[in-house]
Amino acid sequence: MALCALLLAWPTDASSQSAAPGASVDLPPVVVQGTTSQPAKKSKKAATSAASGATQASEGVGAEAAPASEGSPSQEAARTLNAIPGGTAVVTSEEITPKASASLSEMLAFVPGVVVQNFFGSNDQPRLQIRGSGLQQNPSERGTLVLQDGLPINRADGSYIVGFADPKSAEFVEVYRGYTANRLGATVLGGAINFVSPTGITDPGVEVSVEGGSFGHFATSAQAGARRGDLDAHASLSYAERDGYRIHNESERTNLNINAGARINENINTRLFFGYTDLAFDVVGPLSSKLMEQNPKQICSGPPNCLGPNVGRDDPSREAEQFRVGSRTTARYGANLFDVAFGYTYTDDSFTFPISGGVRETDGGDFTTVMRYAYAPEPSRALPLFELTGQYVVGSADRRYFINNRGDKDLLVGENELDSSTLSIHAGFNVPITDRLTVSPAIAYSYATRDNDDIYTATTRPFLAIPNPAATMRGTRPFRDTSYDRSYSEWSPSLALSYDIARDQSVFTAVSRSFEPPTHDDLIATVNGNPNASAGFGGSAPNPLAAVFSTPDLDAQTATTLEGGWKGNSSSIAWSAIAYYSWVEDELLNLRDASGVSLGAVNADKTTHFGIELGAAVTLTANLSGRVAYTYQDFRFDGDRNYDDNRLAGAPSHIVNAALRYTVIPGLWVEAEVNWVPDETPVDNANKLYNEAFTLVDLRSSYAVTDNLSIFGEVSNIFDETYASATLVVDSVSSPNQAVFLPGDGRAFVAGVKAKF
Repeated sequence: MALCALLLAWPTDASSQSAAPGASVDLPPVVVQGTTSQPAKKSKKAATSAASGATQASEGVGAEAAPASEGSPSQEAARTLNAIPGGTAVVTSEEITPKASASLSEMLAFVPGVVVQNFFGSNDQPRLQIRGSGLQQNPSERGTLVLQDGLPINRADGSYIVGFADPKSAEFVEVYRGYTANRLGATVLGGAINFVSPTGITDPGVEVSVEGGSFGHFATSAQAGARRGDLDAHASLSYAERDGYRIHNESERTNLNINAGARINENINTRLFFGYTDLAFDVVGPLSSKLMEQNPKQICSGPPNCLGPNVGRDDPSREAEQFRVGSRTTARYGANLFDVAFGYTYTDDSFTFPISGGVRETDGGDFTTVMRYAYAPEPSRALPLFELTGQYVVGSADRRYFINNRGDKDLLVGENELDSSTLSIHAGFNVPITDRLTVSPAIAYSYATRDNDDIYTATTRPFLAIPNPAATMRGTRPFRDTSYDRSYSEWSPSLALSYDIARDQSVFTAVSRSFEPPTHDDLIATVNGNPNASAGFGGSAPNPLAAVFSTPDLDAQTATTLEGGWKGNSSSIAWSAIAYYSWVEDELLNLRDASGVSLGAVNADKTTHFGIELGAAVTLTANLSGRVAYTYQDFRFDGDRNYDDNRLAGAPSHIVNAALRYTVIPGLWVEAEVNWVPDETPVDNANKLYNEAFTLVDLRSSYAVTDNLSIFGEVSNIFDETYASATLVVDSVSSPNQAVFLPGDGRAFVAGVKAKF
């Protein structure tokens, strides 16, 4: 406490847990008013992210309650982020709450440049990528810094389980694209996402919701917040289960978040956090295009009928839980703001892959220390004159690999002790040259270590093959030590210019460097299996030279990015238009063969990422509002010896999301949403097989029965289109019948009720 008092403070009644230095805000208690028939007054300083979409367009237009008072945490965070010369966004709970069974993909649908592709439905394990970072992960485990109240969910090596993020438990979400995440201590090309929890001050009272619908969907949540004097607390508990659209598609999720705050004196404020997530789901697996068109609900049964994993036999699934504890103390002394945070996470992850990957068990803890400082002599300016962030994460994990024998854990194949540490320091200025022109130079330094101690004691490693349902073939491979000791370091400078062309309008340009070291999942992987044999078998017949593990000597990926954009908002419209071009060296690609079996990770020589990110939210009339987000992605190899200038697999070129909301009467609104991918997406880096274009239409509505009770409903994929929401990403396919397509949900109905006390 003495150290916290020395370093940190906060002189306010409420403080949002924004991740940006200097973004903390002084707030009176938030006053929530009842539903009104008049549109709410818009804040000129809301700076709501046109990139995220609907905050301005939906404020007070048939909402269940009027928006929080001017200067609320989400508005002040948006004001700060909108002033950063780069791609940023704030998504508020008002935007995601009306969506039944709100998943990560739904929450981020109107943030251009952020692409979330559902793998198995619900919020289990989507592929999350920002500007192509982590694009070729199967599943998504790298490329984005994911934070809860400014503390990372990521492990010390940068890997994460995206299902630990719960959109519905957040008061608002901050999104940092590209180099803007460097100021948070990120060491990724894509960016960062920070989930900000409500507090007993910003969200007092009790709220309970229950919903249910198609495919066995059931979800319930309860949250409560209270304040007494200088103390406050907030707790939320949610549970969701789902049978799933397809066979072998069940999922279950429990999430608990608790935070408590204390105002020590007029300068010092501290907050404690506790979180627990228990996640379990079936890995339903891919289908070929032909099988998907025949029946998207079926599962692959393996060769020869399906060129992919035998899901029914191997019973792939994932069970993971994470405990999170942390503290954050803040301080302000005049123009000086300090912020220090400590966090610990313990993660227990059991991933049952198909037989070619086996069963992977990982458990371990990670410690995080974050220190931020901001010097802001002019409170009227959204950004501090100087900002400094230091983040150090250190962790260890025990990992064990087993053979998957018809869905059961069989013989031990490997055992490792994994250690990681990542240090990142960022320092930057935001210097006003004139009243309108600001120059923002910055530099970041990152140092990372990845150590693996192979503690497997046997002299051989076993393998297993199942040539037919009744037969089992066993054998061994010589022991090869998988230990490694790697370190990575890099300086990443950036320079940005922003110019206020009018009130609430600015243009910017920026050039930056980024740095992303590999994770342990990149550095060690099981290889040389097939749909009917475990790692080390070696192709279609036993190969005595086949290795069980691959431990490639990978380089960190780096990039130089040039970007520019135009942001603005007025009384009726908010917008953002950004374009970027990245020259990437040593891009980390996680490759799979034609049957979906891991080939391990490699560094591509040179690649380029070009993108356009457009977003707008508009109030058309007192009762009609709309929002739209458009993402263009052109990610390519650059003169590669194998793939020339081919497109990188897995990245749709065009993504359009548009919604129109109409207030029928006060308290009752209906909204139609269109999700459109208008062209084909390559499945493999050889660009031989493509995922077809698709269009989805959703319809939702909400009605405030009273000030404290509302009902809501949604119909998704109204026209019951058969489509692949995502695909595996493979190196090259050998047949158009390859099982690489992950069918999205068919038509679904969900309805629920929410009560506030």
